[in-house]
Amino acid sequence: METALPNKYSRLRPTLSPADTNARLRWVDQVARLMDSQFRLPGTNFRFGLDPILGFIPVVGELGTFAISAALIVTMMRHGASRKVVVLMVLNVLLDTIVGSIPLIGNLFDFAYKSNERNVRLLRRHYGEGRYQGSGKGIIAVVVLVLLGIFALVGWASYELLRWAWEYIQ
Repeated sequence: METALPNKYSRLRPTLSPADTNARLRWVDQVARLMDSQFRLPGTNFRFGLDPILGFIPVVGELGTFAISAALIVTMMRHGASRKVVVLMVLNVLLDTIVGSIPLIGNLFDFAYKSNERNVRLLRRHYGEGRYQGSGKGIIAVVVLVLLGIFALVGWASYELLRWAWEYIQ
């Protein structure tokens, strides 16, 4: 996998060496694996990570995994993911966050849908095609704003659901 920055972009980040780039992209691989497939269910080939486990913690768990996925996307954007790839990555995370926030169904979905690993595969395919172009600074702001908006919506919906459940119980 080619991870060095193209020459025309090396002047934009003179302090970022190829070794730093490799280490950061290796970090993306390691975090994606931790979140999606670090553990194996004994006696099977089924793998899962922290994402579905954290999903059992109401509100905080899903928002935490969302924040980690957003950090991975920003890191991948800084290392040359194109706008199309970033949009596909954001859609993966949004689907994971929205469906994952549904009680019980979302927990089952989190075990099967591994958005971070899907995003790493998208980035590898993008690098394999040799079409990486740079950081895409303009889209970083848009993605961060969209992710913060979704983060707020998920938090609000979770609060309303918990409030409704509390009233229902009493």
